[in-house]
Amino acid sequence: MEQKPAILMYDLAAADGALRFSPFCWRTRFAIAHKQLALETIPWRFTDKEAIAKFGSERVPVIIDQGRAVHDSWRIAEYLEAAYPDRPSLFGGSVGRGLARFINKWADFTLHPLILRWKIDAIFAILHEKDRSYFRASREARFGKTLEQLAEEAPDAAKLFEQALVPLRRTLGEQQFLCGSEPYYADYILCGTFQWIEAVSPAGFSNTDDPLGRWYADVLHHYNNRLDQSA
Repeated sequence: MEQKPAILMYDLAAADGALRFSPFCWRTRFAIAHKQLALETIPWRFTDKEAIAKFGSERVPVIIDQGRAVHDSWRIAEYLEAAYPDRPSLFGGSVGRGLARFINKWADFTLHPLILRWKIDAIFAILHEKDRSYFRASREARFGKTLEQLAEEAPDAAKLFEQALVPLRRTLGEQQFLCGSEPYYADYILCGTFQWIEAVSPAGFSNTDDPLGRWYADVLHHYNNRLDQSA
């Protein structure tokens, strides 16, 4: 397979530049690896907005592929599918695309707010010093509560998160991946969510006795195999 120039991606970094914790950037990492394309990342932090403003975005991921900039993880997935039809499909057809769209919305509007409330202290702790004031102000405005108040509610958020996962665990108890026998973009969306949790404060999702843990390990194994193929 012809080797393409590496795609560049602005990727959210913690104080430790090697720690990348954005669930949206992880979705794109998985997607690029699935397409067996090479990736180079540029560490980006919340207050580095000028660096990506020229691409029409205030948030990551932003990719630059052969001179073209694309932002937003869903739009990037659709771009990759259209731009590289000769590479493995991210959706496996229109049915898989529809499933992925639902999972995308479920993660964004149900799981992520719960994770943010559950892990707010852990997220704040890993941030670069220059990002902390921005993070505090923006998240307190979003929730109408201080970070300290959110942290007090973390146990309740953790319980709600576990309850939200019940249909996912039951589904994965009956099939290997969300999309059946192989992972596609719907799986990558959720695995990106769990990569976020594990990056900021490991929660032990690698327990393979649990259907969710087994699935998580299988998706990561698939991802690492695709990385080897795109190297």
